[in-house]
Order: sequence, then C-alpha cells, then structure tokens
Amino acid sequence: MTVQQEALAGGEALEVWIDQDLCTGDGICAQYAPEVFELDIDGLAYVKGADDELLQAKGATVGVPLPLLTDVVDSARECPGECIHVRRVADQVEVYGPDAE
Repeated sequence: MTVQQEALAGGEALEVWIDQDLCTGDGICAQYAPEVFELDIDGLAYVKGADDELLQAKGATVGVPLPLLTDVVDSARECPGECIHVRRVADQVEVYGPDAE
C-alpha cells in the first residue's frame, strides 16, 4: 500500500501548504479548490484560513477538508510549479506533491 493509500484508508488528518518560491502564479490551484487556495495581488498562490484570510507566512498550512481532498490533490498534481505540498498532520510525511514518496 502506498503512503497516499494509507493516508486515505486511515482517514488521517491532512494539511496543505504552498512554497511561494516555486509558485508560477498559474492559478490552477485556485481553479480546482477556491475554498483552499487564492492568488494574491503579488500573483502568487496562498492557502486560506477558515475565515478566508490569506495565510502569507512562509510555510503556512491549513487542514484539508475531506470533501475537498480530491480537488486539493488534483491541484498538487497539476501544478506546473510543483509547489503544493499535502502532508499528514500526525508525522508530517508528504503524501501528495513534489516530495511525496
């Protein structure tokens, strides 16, 4: 079983963050999951907090709501900058994104 399958099967809490140093500003993430991602005036994507506030601190994370998991994963897979990281909260292992096993 892959790390991704284990995370999904176990219903583990996941979080997502964006590496703005790699962000190309294409906005694919915001198209897939506008509840989670948004482009700022600087042209880069950021994750959004529960109150829709952009979290601009380096490495800022938000939880991935289960109903949006597919959209967030598709964002990570389709991102041309390979800057979206989805990891398990429990052990910080990346399950989707450029550093996933």
